[in-house]
Amino acid sequence: MKLSTNLVVDSLQDVAEPAQKIEAMGFESLYISERKHDPFMQLAVAATATTRIKLGPEIALAFPRNPMVLAYTSWDLQHASNGRFVLGLGTQVKAHNERRFGLEWKSPGPKLREYILAIRAIWDCFQNGTTLNFQGDFFSFDLMTPMFNPGPLEVPAPPIYVGAVNPWNCRMAGEVADGFHCHGFHTAKTLKENVIDNIEQGLQKGGRKRRDFSITAPVMAVMGDTDEEIDAMRERVRGMIGFYGSTSYYKSMFEAHDWEDTFIRLRDKSRNNQWDSMAEEITDEMLDEFAVTGSYEEIPALLQEKYGDMLDEVLIYFGEPEKGDPETWQRLITAFKEHDRQ
Repeated sequence: MKLSTNLVVDSLQDVAEPAQKIEAMGFESLYISERKHDPFMQLAVAATATTRIKLGPEIALAFPRNPMVLAYTSWDLQHASNGRFVLGLGTQVKAHNERRFGLEWKSPGPKLREYILAIRAIWDCFQNGTTLNFQGDFFSFDLMTPMFNPGPLEVPAPPIYVGAVNPWNCRMAGEVADGFHCHGFHTAKTLKENVIDNIEQGLQKGGRKRRDFSITAPVMAVMGDTDEEIDAMRERVRGMIGFYGSTSYYKSMFEAHDWEDTFIRLRDKSRNNQWDSMAEEITDEMLDEFAVTGSYEEIPALLQEKYGDMLDEVLIYFGEPEKGDPETWQRLITAFKEHDRQ
C-alpha cells in the first residue's frame, strides 16, 4: 500500500514549490482535483518542476472536453513528465453537466466507456502510426494528418483511471480502465460491496487480473503522538462524518450498517440548520468503521488490517503536507515504506 497526496492551490505560481516539497518527502503520487481551476495547467507546472512523483487529475471531467483535445493534452503531459502522468476521468453529475457546462446528459456510463476507448485509439495513432478510424455511438474520429500528429513517445501511453460510485461504472472501469479513484466517504464494508466487488466483475469480464489494475482511495486516519492530539482529531473526524452523513446520497451507506435511525437524525438536523450538533450522533463504533486511530507509525498496519488487499494506494484526509510539519509527514511516509518491505 503506497501513500499519495493531493494539492489544492489557486495560482499556477503556487504549484512548483509545494510539488517539489511533496516529491522530496517521498510520496508515491500527487493528484490535483478539478474544482475552481483547470487541473491540467497546474499539472503541467508540476510535471516540469518534479522528476520522480506520479502526477494526475483526481479526477478530470470527461464530457466538457472532447476526447481528441484531451488525448493531445495527456500526450504532452506524459512527454513532459517522462512517463509519470496518470489520466483520471469521471462523469460528474447531471446537474453540473447540464447547468454548469451546458451539455446533454445521455448514457453517461456507456459514453465514458467509449470515451476511454476513443482516446486509446487516438494514442495508438500517435504512437504507432495506425490509421485513425474510431466509430462509436457517441464519438467518431477518422482524420489524422502528419501535420497534426505529435508522433510517438519514448515512454508508454498514460494509464487511465476512472472515478465513480455507480456500480455500472465500477464494472466498466474494471473491464477497460487501468485503475480506479474511489470516493473518500466510505467504510471498508461499503467500499467492498459497492465498488471493489463490481470492479472485480469488470476485471473478469475483460479477462484481466487484479494485479493489472490499481485502486486508490482517500482514507480517514486519526493520528497523533499524545492522547490529547488523538482525541482532538477524532472529534474533527466525527464532525466530518456527521456532515457527510446528513446527505441523502449516503443514506444507503448508513443502512448497510443498520444505522438508519442515525441517518434520519442527521438529515433532520441538516434541515433545521443544527450543524454543530451533528457530531453527537456519530458513536465511537461508527467512527471506527470510517477511520483508523493510532500513532503515525501504526497507521499503515491499521489500514492494511481494515482494507486488506482492496487498495494499492491511499491518501490521508486532512492532509496538506506542503503546509504542515515535514518531519511528521516523513514519519508517516517512512512507516508506509517499512510496512511495504515487510
